[in-house]
Amino acid sequence: MRLGIVGSGAIAQGLAHAAHEAHDIVVWARRPDSAVRARVELEDRAEVSTELEAVMDADIVVEAIAEDAQAKCQLHSRLGELLPAETLLCTTTSSLSVAEIAEASGRPDRFAGVHFFNPVDKMKLVELAFPDQASDETRRRFHQLCEELGKTAVDVPDLAGFVVNRLLFPYLFEAVRLAESTGLEPEAVDTCMKLGAGHPMGPLALLDFVGLDVAEAIGESIGAEVPDRLRALVADGRLGKKSGAGFYDYG
Repeated sequence: MRLGIVGSGAIAQGLAHAAHEAHDIVVWARRPDSAVRARVELEDRAEVSTELEAVMDADIVVEAIAEDAQAKCQLHSRLGELLPAETLLCTTTSSLSVAEIAEASGRPDRFAGVHFFNPVDKMKLVELAFPDQASDETRRRFHQLCEELGKTAVDVPDLAGFVVNRLLFPYLFEAVRLAESTGLEPEAVDTCMKLGAGHPMGPLALLDFVGLDVAEAIGESIGAEVPDRLRALVADGRLGKKSGAGFYDYG
């Protein structure tokens, strides 16, 4: 099966790494510099192109661009017109309406929300959310894709944040508020949750890993109260590990 991946960020590249042994992969990158980075990272695991037409012969196309509803809808509108009628489409959103993006694609019967977790090669769960119009065959094929990738798929409702992020981010934000109100250092909060609750990563380190700007956007999408401290860090350009600083410094 040929898998098209539209996007070249962490989730897109992680999916290519996870899928390349069982699938023929083509990755679309929006900019030439992004394509160069993807080729270096992926080596011979995938074909990389800046031409959207490169995914036209894929059996399933996975969109994995930034969490921006307008950008996703515009891209899926293009894909819906470009791709053959039988091609299945999906979005990796975790906080936007799958039904809305599916409608923009013009093929809601052949559409899914497929939420992979970062890092894709290590995280076993995939949350699957389908628009009401999705056919039984569409549902079967996306479950099959998850099995081929060695993932455990769980059908979830089309709600902002699905299950994991809807429950996770209020907890992460409460950790930020606790640290600020008590003066606890991030290391103290994280150590307590790792050793006391058995979490593999503390909440503040996890926010840095996710990206504070991404966390802010998810919080707004699910209607959670985003802490002022987190917003201030984003405004200062401290976006977490990817920028070299967040709650922690990574210099």
